[in-house]
Amino acid sequence: MTNPVFFFEIPVDDLHRAVSFYERVFGFVFNLKTVDGHEMAFFPRADGQPGASGALAKGEGYNPSHSGCLVYFDVRRIDDVLRLADAEGVRVLYPKTYVGEGGFVAEIEDCEGNRIGLNEYAVL
Repeated sequence: MTNPVFFFEIPVDDLHRAVSFYERVFGFVFNLKTVDGHEMAFFPRADGQPGASGALAKGEGYNPSHSGCLVYFDVRRIDDVLRLADAEGVRVLYPKTYVGEGGFVAEIEDCEGNRIGLNEYAVL
């Protein structure tokens, strides 16, 4: 059995603004490409490792919103990410919450208006 998610796309209106946001808040380095006429910024991918990767995507049919699929990013320290997100002026939609064996979760609104989940596994 493998993890069922292979790839995700997060819709954006302004690709460069979104890339800057995700770089500053999460420290990601992106690979920018145009795919099938859509501007894309690909998140890092570690081939041969578990988990999924994805891209920020701009183009027809990509509409940022709070509804729809919710992507959770693994983070080392939610408090650090929430602090960086606050410095970017984005809203915390769901505060840091302990969820048992799953550790801690929180949700923020990115600079494009998407709801983004954060997950920090508890050290047992």
